[in-house]
Amino acid sequence: MERYHPSEVYELFVRHMNTPRVVVDNGVCATATLVQVHSARKHGVLLEAVAALSDHGVCVRKGYISSDDGRWFMDVFHVTDASGRKVADADALLARLESSLTADALPPRTPPAAAVGNGAGPAMPTLLELVGADRPGLLSEVFAVLHDLRCDIADARAWTHGGRVAALVFVRDVETGAPIDDAARVRRVESRLRHVLRGGALGARMVREDAAAVNMDRRLHQLLNEDGEAECRADQADATAVAVQDWGERGYSVVTVSCRDRPKLLFDVVCTLTDLDYVVYHGTFDTDGDHAQQEFYIRRLDGRPISSAAERRRVIQCLQAAIERRASEGVRLELRITDRRGLLAYVTRVFRENSLSVTHAEITTRGDKAMNVFHVTDVAGRPADPKTIDEVIQRIGTESLRVDEERWPRLCSTEGDAGRGGGGAGIFSLGSLVKKNLASLGLIRSCS
Repeated sequence: MERYHPSEVYELFVRHMNTPRVVVDNGVCATATLVQVHSARKHGVLLEAVAALSDHGVCVRKGYISSDDGRWFMDVFHVTDASGRKVADADALLARLESSLTADALPPRTPPAAAVGNGAGPAMPTLLELVGADRPGLLSEVFAVLHDLRCDIADARAWTHGGRVAALVFVRDVETGAPIDDAARVRRVESRLRHVLRGGALGARMVREDAAAVNMDRRLHQLLNEDGEAECRADQADATAVAVQDWGERGYSVVTVSCRDRPKLLFDVVCTLTDLDYVVYHGTFDTDGDHAQQEFYIRRLDGRPISSAAERRRVIQCLQAAIERRASEGVRLELRITDRRGLLAYVTRVFRENSLSVTHAEITTRGDKAMNVFHVTDVAGRPADPKTIDEVIQRIGTESLRVDEERWPRLCSTEGDAGRGGGGAGIFSLGSLVKKNLASLGLIRSCS
């Protein structure tokens, strides 16, 4: 029998006592699935819950976050699928949440050196992080360089905002499918791509460690924040209303967000607050039609509220940028085709030759199938000419490339009676929530 050190046994006991409890209930509310998460407080656990919901593809219609300001918190989410209906696979959603939130039973042990890399599954591709100044045709140049350097692209995601671009690209050797870890080759790839990106705070770098654990959306937010993109949009007109106020009586800073609803909005806000090292103690979020209203009561990790005008301005800028950078501009094109060498270099070259600029890209490869999404505009950032789009489709293939008529930013708008039923009751009053006895579950059981 394997024996554990007393410290490991104690850690097992603590983890057991603090294991999050998750409930997914389709019977409480007529128009939405109710998700409840009860957990011991840990920095980042709220983000883990919200990320699990986003990864499952559900839309958060309304909900609240509550804490005793001590060691525990409770989250309640009213969620639907993208069509505004209850979540059909409630058991799968429960399993995803429990997997994301539940810690391992025991601390991981380092495997023997001989066993490392001897697993049966394919090796994890190498992660390539890119940041630089955006310009028309940039993504085409990046994919062309990778093709020339015999790097196969397994998955990728790219965002543009505020004149900057950030991308995460998982690459492997085109011949063997192995990760790219030869030092000389890594330097050559990074050097060529830095030249294409023409400078930037980060430029291009390869990441080998912990690539499998990367949340791509969170990392893209981090890269653009590190690059200073949030400050670059400070003088732009604010389509997104973000305010930060003080509640000195309780020692909180109060963050309010009012904007158009869209997929992953709650994730983007919570992700930004978490990466800025703020803790959300209480919060409410609600949707009405295609409008979202959110309110969060936060403190810094040291327990103090926001203390200066500069810090308040930084929070506002970062939240506005995080919300706006995912609001994809342009025509949404979906490419579903058998994968082949140089596919992305060819497709993006066709875009460039037809004066189309890619504002967002999501590249996915499953087996021999490529499932890619591109948002494109003309080179000036205006809507693309329909004739140009038609010519591109004809050139790439009408069976493979198509326009998604239902715009992605509208997927999670609460259109119709079913959608409105999930969030039309108005935003919760957090002032009353703080003062209520949280042992009462009246709010949890309510769908109105």
